Amino acid sequence: MNILVLTAHPDLASSSINRKWFDALSNMAGVTARDLMAVGGPEMNFDSAVEQAHLQKADRVVLQFPFYWYSSPPVLKAWLDQVLLVGFAYGPGGNQLIGKELMLAISTGGPAESYQVGAFNNFSMPELLTPFQQTALLTGMTYLPPFVLHSAMSRDQTRLNASVPALISYVTDPQLDPSANRISDLLVRRTHQSPG
Repeated sequence: MNILVLTAHPDLASSSINRKWFDALSNMAGVTARDLMAVGGPEMNFDSAVEQAHLQKADRVVLQFPFYWYSSPPVLKAWLDQVLLVGFAYGPGGNQLIGKELMLAISTGGPAESYQVGAFNNFSMPELLTPFQQTALLTGMTYLPPFVLHSAMSRDQTRLNASVPALISYVTDPQLDPSANRISDLLVRRTHQSPG
């Protein structure tokens, strides 16, 4: 399986966890990891043909990013806008992503319990990630359950370090169940919670 990891962090060098994830995934056989800020530069300009060629080679595409204001950092939105074009990803002739898998690898600042109906953030993570799921559906990709590390800013180094092998295991797992519409924080426990 060829895995393409697209890391979208505005300042990867200063990241508490996304840098560790990126470095670890960059050293994995069968994984191509790309730092979108380094690729697109401060202007966030992408060569759509180059990016589309990477997508065509991949069986699984992993979007890795810190959760910013209930979405992704601007660099990922710029990449999506410039790369997932009509005639390539959707619309007439836009069949290049059909059958590929899409996974999210996300870090959040808040605790898992704050991402539930009636809690601080009012919605569950599956609800908040619906636009990414719809992107997968529109492009014919299989949306896999996301990997989510909550409380990533806690500075608990033991927990942060433990997330690295957990992420690698998850991202490279060929047996993930795409029909499971659930979220997992593998560091709290190796189980999934159903959306609220």
